[in-house]
Amino acid sequence: MATTLKRMGALTAALAVGAVLAGCGGGPQSGGGKVSGDAIKLGVITDLSGVYSELAGKNAVEAVEMAVDDFKKKHADDAVTDNIEVSSADHQNKPEIANTAAREMYDRDGVDAIFDVPTSSAALAIATVAEQNKKLYFNIGAATTELTGEQCNPYTYHYAYDTWMLAHGTGTTVTEQGAKQWYMIYPDYAFGQDMNRSFTEAIEAAGGTVGTADPTPFPNDNFATFMTKAPNLSPKPDVLGTMQAGGDLVNVVKQYNEFGLRQKGVDLAVGLMFDTDIDSIGVGPLAGTLFTTAWFWNMDDQSREWADRFKERTGTRPTFDHAANYSAATQYLEAIQRAGGDDADSVRKELDGYEFEDFFARDAQFRAEDHRVTHESYLVKVKAEDQVEEDFDFTELVKKIPADEAFRKASDSGCQMG
Repeated sequence: MATTLKRMGALTAALAVGAVLAGCGGGPQSGGGKVSGDAIKLGVITDLSGVYSELAGKNAVEAVEMAVDDFKKKHADDAVTDNIEVSSADHQNKPEIANTAAREMYDRDGVDAIFDVPTSSAALAIATVAEQNKKLYFNIGAATTELTGEQCNPYTYHYAYDTWMLAHGTGTTVTEQGAKQWYMIYPDYAFGQDMNRSFTEAIEAAGGTVGTADPTPFPNDNFATFMTKAPNLSPKPDVLGTMQAGGDLVNVVKQYNEFGLRQKGVDLAVGLMFDTDIDSIGVGPLAGTLFTTAWFWNMDDQSREWADRFKERTGTRPTFDHAANYSAATQYLEAIQRAGGDDADSVRKELDGYEFEDFFARDAQFRAEDHRVTHESYLVKVKAEDQVEEDFDFTELVKKIPADEAFRKASDSGCQMG
């Protein structure tokens, strides 16, 4: 209650300041107020050309631009400023390129906040730059728990999902259903290494064993060595756990089927999957596959309504990365509106501890202790081909995972926010 009253007081004060500025001719219409350079600048650093370009990429940029348009329409003349710009950069899944792009955005271009950034190594690089520049960064596309763990910082928020969420949804369930012996393959960089750790922890807690875990090159189009190895391991694995994502996942599943591993008694478990992956692979080879997701576009009427608008704009259905970028950009802009300006520390005060709910994030909170944005998540499975009723209708809900169970506790994160 005290937190709620404090936020109401802050909001009242912000509104009062806005009224005074407007009365003096210094409100949004005349370019005054507390918005630096009379512009809010959002940057999207993403994979525009590589293995994650379909699940994120240009449509992640489009989602942020869509959020800006909706914010302007909602607030109109009452907006803290109507000058909001969106820029983008391709990090090519390389941390050094991501680092340079972030520095240019923050230092040269005056960007206030950066969004998206699939590829955990790139995300960690940008988090460091954000802290150094005291500018905000909303990670959407990367999954490493280090962003809310030992490498957390006051200017980085982890928004959509992480490896703990994925592992304790899928790894736990598949193991409890009888797949006790696992063979794990994971891309050899921060995301894959974290996925391997998180899944191993969840599998062992559920009574299973990871007999062998092999790192694979990233990116990679040839997994033949691992497909040949899987059925010949001793003890023989019940399941091949693939921790790859995007284009690499597509290659793994296609080669899993080409090598006939299911017929050889090795089932498939997928750590992370997007609708774009299922579309590329086909429903048939994946039918019945369990996975954990942050959101899917037709899970209810509210999600479908937004997804329909997104499709009108882009020509395709959104992934949860696209939806989360829209949601995060919206929450950031609304925090600026409450704060009455884009000063990063003032906006952080509006975000930390803030509770909200939208089409993407249900029962959500910006957790102040480690900047993990907690929300409901979903254990789902791929539909059978005869259940698909329209394009991208791939996902069947198995169970909802409450927000307070979907992510690790802040006390277990190792984050020292400072």
